[in-house]
Amino acid sequence: MMIAEGEKLPEATLKLVTEDGSQDVTTTEFFGGRKVVLFGVPGAFTPTCSNNHLPGFIENHDAILDRGIDAIAVVSVNDQHVMRAWARFSGGEGKIEFLADGNGTFTRAIGLDANMEAAGFGMRSRRFSMIVEDGTVKKLNVEQARGAAIDSGAARILEQL
Repeated sequence: MMIAEGEKLPEATLKLVTEDGSQDVTTTEFFGGRKVVLFGVPGAFTPTCSNNHLPGFIENHDAILDRGIDAIAVVSVNDQHVMRAWARFSGGEGKIEFLADGNGTFTRAIGLDANMEAAGFGMRSRRFSMIVEDGTVKKLNVEQARGAAIDSGAARILEQL
């Protein structure tokens, strides 16, 4: 069942990309006491994720933080090494916090997993964005159109802040 606005994020452990590699972080640790914009993508380095979704959040980083957000994070069902490379390659390092959900545990727990075997991706994440305050989902946007980042993009989040 997909998580809904007003619900608390489930407890899960993710890999947070750091300057030195990565570290385990629980959802309680990461989201507790903060207001975070979290967006999820099917895969690092994939066309829509790299060309449309992530760049919108990088470009609007300051505007989003200026509206009371403590951090912007992206999560993907990729390992921490891929997420670290994507952070560096994309120019998002230092602006966006990159969270690896390599086994898809968090993504399944929030009900936003998707079977993308037909495209050769296996199990991945649906494209989404949310505003999370102290671990509770305040706004949730799930992308409806394939290959788009409109419903879940930075412009939509800015409208909601």
